[in-house]
Amino acid sequence: MYNTTLSADSFTQPWAGNDSANSSACSKNDSFKYPLYSTVFSIVFVVGLVTNAVAIYIFTCTLKLRNETTTYMMNLVVSDLLFVFTLPLRVFYFINQNWPFGSTLCKVSVSLFYTNMYGSILFLTCISVDRFLAIVHPFRSRTIRTKRNAKIVCAAVWVLVLSGSLPTGFLLETTSKENSRTNATFCFENFSSKQWKAHLSKMVIFIETVGFIIPLLLNVCCSIMVLQTLSRPQTISRGGKLNKTKILRMIIVHLFIFCFCFIPYNVNLVFYSLVRTKMLKGCSVESVVRTIYPVALCIAVSNCCFDPIVYYFTSETIQNSMKRKSQVGRTYDTKFSDALQSETSSNLQHSLRNLKAKVFHNESSV
Repeated sequence: MYNTTLSADSFTQPWAGNDSANSSACSKNDSFKYPLYSTVFSIVFVVGLVTNAVAIYIFTCTLKLRNETTTYMMNLVVSDLLFVFTLPLRVFYFINQNWPFGSTLCKVSVSLFYTNMYGSILFLTCISVDRFLAIVHPFRSRTIRTKRNAKIVCAAVWVLVLSGSLPTGFLLETTSKENSRTNATFCFENFSSKQWKAHLSKMVIFIETVGFIIPLLLNVCCSIMVLQTLSRPQTISRGGKLNKTKILRMIIVHLFIFCFCFIPYNVNLVFYSLVRTKMLKGCSVESVVRTIYPVALCIAVSNCCFDPIVYYFTSETIQNSMKRKSQVGRTYDTKFSDALQSETSSNLQHSLRNLKAKVFHNESSV
């Protein structure tokens, strides 16, 4: 029997189906999440749509030189946009607390949430590993760091992410609210304790290991080894202080976004799984996890807005392209201004000649 308290997402939401009396007795006072979700998701939709649309324009229309790094970034943009397009449906649900769009769209929306989160994690990790190879092993990695290999890696990431997110989303079933005057249909909330014990706890282990722990370790290890390489005297003399500063700034931005967006949600997910499988018991634990979850989810969703920052700091190609665009604009403005001044001067000279001719004509006729 499902608990009909409204919840917000498939893994960490459904305090539905609490089987024990002790769990049922726990107070579930988390209605603050609905205005929080609707507000944050609306902002993320607008900012994420604009920034990622600009990013995809740069990748497809502006960049003349494309390499393996931009290949990973283009796939990251696609992952972000797929999720951003589902946010208006979620905002509608959080405001109205009713899902009128049917079971299939609910499942797709849930699947795209996990596709975006773990796709972002894995593509950011690919960028980090690519940077590690380029800086720590610049010569030996030449045969590995190719656009063809980058496309193969991206295809493997999509297969891996979809193999985890699609089953997660399509295990979910929408249900109608019972014992109420309104027949509100739920989305993102229907996993019972039995489902958690049978299937979902294993899925959490898979996505946390492959989609979070291993990528986190890779990002941290790659960043440490890059910093060690940059600290060597021969590297400093070869690359210069300015280049080292740029790379250091790039690493800091990358790690900050990765840790800020993904650690809170994924750590909370582990504890939630332990609570739902009854390995952790107690109302205090349940209350803490329920309170942390909405904030962690909003932070995780904000990665759609932060990813374009990674594009700029990670890719010198993009920076150069944007500088060229700016220079072209300034050159055009200068040429236009010069032409305008030249035309104005020419017109003025022509007017003066006409005036002089008229004056001369008048003088000679007197």
